[in-house]
Amino acid sequence: MGVSSRSYPNSDLLWSAQLLAEKMDESGVVVIDTRPAELYSNGHIPGAKHFDPYFVNTDDTDDAPLKAFTRMWAEMLGWRGVRATDTIVFYGEFTDMCAARGFWFAEYLGHDDAHVLDGGIRNWIESGLSTVTKGVVPKPEKFLYNAVKEKVATYIDVLEAIDNPDYVIIDTRSKQEFLGVDKRARRGGAIPSAKHRDWEDLFDQTSGCMKSADELQLLFESLDIDPQKKIIVYCNTGYRSAHAYLALRLLNYSTIRNYVGSWQEWGNRETLPIKTVL
Repeated sequence: MGVSSRSYPNSDLLWSAQLLAEKMDESGVVVIDTRPAELYSNGHIPGAKHFDPYFVNTDDTDDAPLKAFTRMWAEMLGWRGVRATDTIVFYGEFTDMCAARGFWFAEYLGHDDAHVLDGGIRNWIESGLSTVTKGVVPKPEKFLYNAVKEKVATYIDVLEAIDNPDYVIIDTRSKQEFLGVDKRARRGGAIPSAKHRDWEDLFDQTSGCMKSADELQLLFESLDIDPQKKIIVYCNTGYRSAHAYLALRLLNYSTIRNYVGSWQEWGNRETLPIKTVL
């Protein structure tokens, strides 16, 4: 088995454990473990570099803070010895939000050779492949980048997309967050005209792998999403939405933007409109 072969139009974005095992010793292939440091130290894929991106967020998508946040991500990748010319494979505990966040950010930085290990380290171990506990201190590199603005959405972009027939806004939080019951910012609720699709619907709870192309297609089609429309995904801090970004990229949807500020920005900016069901 090579790439994760469940009939995705962009199947090469997901790598199977077997494919990674075959390619991991090739020059220029960099594997990044996005789990917490404690889990990495207890056992990781041989040669994997550690970069836990959780809480590396921005809740302000005005131009200056967004540029600083983007530069910080590139510098952190470089500090871990990652170069813009590398083939990058991100993995988590399963095909999870942090691995997807790394994938989205690499594409946002203009990197066109990023992948995710489908099923994460769980699938790696279940495939009979070994782990190690010893890490290697990386040699810092300069990660050169050219941010692709079409991959990210700011609050201004989202404002322009509300009730715009050319756009679809997808909320990937829990139903309770979407309804405003689970309130994680000063205001609870959702972005007006947003459709709801919980990110946990997109992966198989047993295997931890992304659901098949047919399953994903049905999940998005149930929201009346036209693949030719421009799509903006959001959650609370831009991680769960990065997972939906990966799913949509696998299906070859044409234009997908991750609203990286997500509800932490939207719910805390009093001037932005919200909708509540309650």
